[in-house]
Amino acid sequence: MFVDRVLVKVEAGTGGSGQVSFRREKFVPMGGPDGGDGGRGGDVIVRADRNLTTLLDYTYRDQWTAERGQHGEGSNRTGRSGLDVVLPVPPGTVVRDAGTRELIGEVIEHDDALLVAKGGRGGKGNAFFVTATHQSPREWQPGEEGQVRTLELELKLIADVGLVGQPNAGKSTLLSVISAARPKIADYPFTTLSPNLGVVPLSDHRSFVVADLPGIIEGAHEGRGLGFQFLRHSERTRLLAFLIPIDVDDWQQELDQLRHEVASYSAELAAKPWCVVFTKLDLLGESWIPDIEASGAFGRFAISAPGRQGLDTLLDAWWRELLALRVAAEKPLRDAQLLP
Repeated sequence: MFVDRVLVKVEAGTGGSGQVSFRREKFVPMGGPDGGDGGRGGDVIVRADRNLTTLLDYTYRDQWTAERGQHGEGSNRTGRSGLDVVLPVPPGTVVRDAGTRELIGEVIEHDDALLVAKGGRGGKGNAFFVTATHQSPREWQPGEEGQVRTLELELKLIADVGLVGQPNAGKSTLLSVISAARPKIADYPFTTLSPNLGVVPLSDHRSFVVADLPGIIEGAHEGRGLGFQFLRHSERTRLLAFLIPIDVDDWQQELDQLRHEVASYSAELAAKPWCVVFTKLDLLGESWIPDIEASGAFGRFAISAPGRQGLDTLLDAWWRELLALRVAAEKPLRDAQLLP
């Protein structure tokens, strides 16, 4: 089961209290105060784990509490700090405060960590309050409370290419042919109810990740159909491929509607590189690319996934575009390294 949004209540550990203690030792009649400080409460940390692909585990348990710090002891011994609680999540998870909707942060790469609830500070023991004029203090501090908050964890899949199209546009079929992924394929709409990822292998050890996203309909940017489920995951793709079945009534209207839904949801998303892919070419029995207006697209392609027609051309074009994006992203870093 694919779960990409959950609410979790977290509570960091409370700090331990300081101790009031006086040194008692034979032949030391006035040992003085030796109460130690309390230990720090444990933190709650969200950490990315590449072995995870869903937030399903947090539907079974939605409350997490870190260990509290131990109280201080005599002989100036500080209490042990509480253990942290680590919440493993898939890379690409966004963390928000559910109450205020404040963005706390996100974890992108494996082992990225994000502090989401800070443990309380340990209280001071009476040894801390000793001064030249106050040599036998009985003051102490309680430990501070740990931070308590309700978090919204939202997963946005990370992929190189996002397949965009109406239900039954052939997205799942294409993914199953070019990768080892096995999405559900059927001849009725909305067979894909959750995103699927597949790694596409090329020659010379090259590969990239393609996401088969739930089909969208008119009004998807307003949440109709599976709109938000699709559009949320498309945000992290590097380029978009708009799939149009060759047998639709109006190719131009189909493309314009898909582009409109993406642009209405996010102008930044609409600005990503994109191409047009006509699917189900086997219905024609010949290779032909319809002539439609697609200004701004880096290419128009026609394929038959079951017959493997046009796939090599399509995959090579995707790879070249991804490589160009990678080079463009690395150029500022190289230029910065050249500066004196």
